Amino acid sequence: MWPWGHLAVAYLLYTGYHWRRDRRPPRALPVIALAIGSQFPDLIDKPAAWTFGFLPGGRTLAHSIFVAALLLPAAYRLSRRLGRPETGVAFAIGHASHLVADIPPTAILARDLSATTFLFWPVLEPPQYQSPESILAGFLRYSMGWYEWVQLGLVGIAFLAWYRDGAPGLGYGRRALERVTGNRGLSGSKR
Repeated sequence: MWPWGHLAVAYLLYTGYHWRRDRRPPRALPVIALAIGSQFPDLIDKPAAWTFGFLPGGRTLAHSIFVAALLLPAAYRLSRRLGRPETGVAFAIGHASHLVADIPPTAILARDLSATTFLFWPVLEPPQYQSPESILAGFLRYSMGWYEWVQLGLVGIAFLAWYRDGAPGLGYGRRALERVTGNRGLSGSKR
């Protein structure tokens, strides 16, 4: 799944969870943690495998449920210690949704669990697939098939949900841009 597909799936799951639990839109800091969590496995595994070559594939270490079993409780404990438990929950939803979304739809439709072995690395070997020579080559190699179009549709739906929720996190981005550029006229949002 593409990075924006992971982000869309994570946001749709999180906003649904949050509205059901709190009956209000998500807050900015947890949404930022969600975004990081939704990308975290690829931010670790893809460079480590494709660029530096010290992992056997782009879905290994950070895609493993064994790492998730250690990482997610630790992230939650840290967020509780910092007085922000919802941030830990959001990171966990982002990370877990990434792992599930990386299961190929064809594996689910054909009931072929061999494509899920990456979840159990290093106990099981990851599925073999053509690894690109770099991250840029990986992006340039892919074409738009039905799965990519579905992901784009999810991105559109997630964008509408995020907009409906008041664009949580956008204010942080604006303030960061103001700090970098020194322009104080950009922010108008308190989110």
